Amino acid sequence: MKSKGKKISAAEFKAKWLPILDELGPDRIVILKRGRAVARLKPFSGRRNEGLVGLMKGKIAVKGGTFSTGAKWNAQS
Repeated sequence: MKSKGKKISAAEFKAKWLPILDELGPDRIVILKRGRAVARLKPFSGRRNEGLVGLMKGKIAVKGGTFSTGAKWNAQS
């Protein structure tokens, strides 16, 4: 995994994770375990999702009732 940013061992991250999160800048941090990249920590983007609400309106059709599977069954059998 090629990645820009700081690299830190998993043991060091485990010992110092809270200060690392407090000081997390725009660059990502690659977490290594035995010299191999296992995770990437990056700041939350903070993008808003209001544009997703209603995005599929008019593109999806509900067939049948919304509370029914369409299968007929007898509760007394």
